[in-house]
Amino acid sequence: MSMAQRERQQMADLMTSLGPDAPTLCEGWTVRDLAAHLVTRERRPDAMPGIMVPLLAKHTAQVQAGYAAQDFDALLAQLRAGPPIYSPFWAIDGQVNLGEMFIHHEDVRRAQADWAPRELSDKTQDSFWRMAKLIGRRSYRKSPVTVVLTRPEGDTATPVHRDGPMVTLRGEPSELLMHAFGRDAAKIEFEGAAQDVESVRTLNRSL
Repeated sequence: MSMAQRERQQMADLMTSLGPDAPTLCEGWTVRDLAAHLVTRERRPDAMPGIMVPLLAKHTAQVQAGYAAQDFDALLAQLRAGPPIYSPFWAIDGQVNLGEMFIHHEDVRRAQADWAPRELSDKTQDSFWRMAKLIGRRSYRKSPVTVVLTRPEGDTATPVHRDGPMVTLRGEPSELLMHAFGRDAAKIEFEGAAQDVESVRTLNRSL
């Protein structure tokens, strides 16, 4: 079982235990809504463009609403099954879906009051470190200051370089990845002048 598949199954288990109406970190979305989003993404290629393109979002919303209206157990069964053979993700699920499954798994976990970071393998953290460096180039592209990512082991990356001040984000790669994906529920430390740190904290990091 790939890391992506493991995250998928653990997320579905958590969704089952919490129920369809539990909150998530995705604003306005319950567990049911998030599951419907993931199933739409993998099973309806015609609706995928609307996830990123506002002009096409109406069709995507209609398709997602149809999935959300299904029996919850049936919806989760489709999520557990992963992308079908006709899906663009079918042959590359393990490569492209790890970040997606991890982030949304954490969207469910971290919306609960008692959440804490999970202990993840070195291999998984190394994968997330590569992702954080890549995603960071886009997430922090509007930053007015240089942004540096630092792992506890000392590895660093500079996804955005500017002349002048610098802000360092220090944490495990999984936490840096959560922040790069726009989530504030991330256990990281900020280093830099107060006004520069605030500029990064409040940055629109949506992809």
